[in-house]
Amino acid sequence: MRPWNFSAGPSALPLEVLQQAAEEMTDWHGSGMSVMEMSHRGKQFTQIRNEAEADLRELLAVPEDYEVLFMQGGATAENAIVPLNLIGRRSSGKADYILSGIWSNKSHKEAERYGDIAVAASSGSEIMLDGQTQSPWTWFPAVDSWQLRSDASYLHLCSNETIGGVEFSAWPDMAALGAPDVPLVADASSHFLSRTIDFSKASMVYAGAQKNAGPAGVTVVIVRKELVGHAMPTCPSAFDYANVAGADSMFNTPPTYAIYIAGLVFKWLQRQGGVEAIEAANIAKAEALYSYLDTSDFYLSRVHVGSRSRMNVPFFLRDESLNSNFLAQADAAGLMQLKGHKSVGGMRASIYNAVPMEGVQALISYMQDFERRYG
Repeated sequence: MRPWNFSAGPSALPLEVLQQAAEEMTDWHGSGMSVMEMSHRGKQFTQIRNEAEADLRELLAVPEDYEVLFMQGGATAENAIVPLNLIGRRSSGKADYILSGIWSNKSHKEAERYGDIAVAASSGSEIMLDGQTQSPWTWFPAVDSWQLRSDASYLHLCSNETIGGVEFSAWPDMAALGAPDVPLVADASSHFLSRTIDFSKASMVYAGAQKNAGPAGVTVVIVRKELVGHAMPTCPSAFDYANVAGADSMFNTPPTYAIYIAGLVFKWLQRQGGVEAIEAANIAKAEALYSYLDTSDFYLSRVHVGSRSRMNVPFFLRDESLNSNFLAQADAAGLMQLKGHKSVGGMRASIYNAVPMEGVQALISYMQDFERRYG
């Protein structure tokens, strides 16, 4: 049996997808070519790209007035590409950012190069929540605390902080917040395709594929069409959403193989019953792991209960001198890549779509055994 892979990204892919890709590696559907070798403008790859877009639209119920773009550079590149495309849509040159962890801070810092960027809310301080002290970046700012500017070009947030394990999904109605003309833009990289998306509230969602949607190399951008066509003059032409949309994501040579694998993942998701079905499975997996953590005196979860990510579960051993032993024995037991990010420490289990309940149960069983032996 393959080891269970809890990597935060690049992360586990469905075994069925890997097996199909292996079978088609040297000859895709009798074409005599690997997808890696195809012209991106040929009929074979055009079919692959078109099917990938159609399947993604179906999975997420993407409205017709949204573009679906396959881009490059990951969410990190989008930190610059977003303001380059959107901040010029209003003469104010303003954008507001919610800060909830390392990735949203990176987005904010990059955007400051392109306009008047304000922090609308931040969880970067200690706070009392539900009678408990929450450390910085372990909670998400309450919507009623956001300070929005009605003339901002957009509001940006990271809806799942991969490193800190903080998730936000109750996206507000911007009109109810007094900013009806401010589109909500979300970096959803590490929970993309793990749950449904309400496009009546989100004007743009982008995600690096290497968590739930495929391999590293392709970035999915889903953006309302009316937001396209406002790029700053300094925006590189290959990053101008209007150019990419006008060329069906082939303004330049796209990441063809990454799009192909993403397309296989989309079809795998359809076979699982779609996003609604995979969301139910993700809820069950997260509840199982958090329930164990909450009943253990040996381990600790520091993220506020109301902000816990279903995808990325950071946890800590109360006796951190045991960390090396925990990781070494986990590797030997076939539980891979559980070490937490260096900026946070501890452990992190990323339980993306391709990690089944069986893998989560194997992790819990190992943690229980380790606790019995060292607790």
